[in-house]
Amino acid sequence: MVKRAAWLSITPEPERELPAAVATLERGARARDGEVAREAARVEGLVLRGSRRDWRRYLHHVVTLIESRVRHPDPDVAHARTLAARVIVNHHNLLLALPGRGTWQTETDRRALARLLASTHEDQS
Repeated sequence: MVKRAAWLSITPEPERELPAAVATLERGARARDGEVAREAARVEGLVLRGSRRDWRRYLHHVVTLIESRVRHPDPDVAHARTLAARVIVNHHNLLLALPGRGTWQTETDRRALARLLASTHEDQS
């Protein structure tokens, strides 16, 4: 059981940082409190009752949102995009230390986010 749940111990940042960022990316503007609360409940449900596969699907969905908002003019959306990208890059890089297939299963998203952050200079600061 410990090996199967290793993904849960990677880092708490996605649970803490992604709900507001994802809700903002979904809305295309600063998210309202209720939207953030719904996203936080979604993340909590994934962590408490979801599988590693469910979690990876969720993070891939967030990567898709990030990519879809690359040229969005709203500064709140830009901030959410950068924050979410950094959190997921960190998460996926930490997967490199865990046993299993997480490393290669997230490789495409890691590369896409690295290109995005580098091309938009969001890897700075």
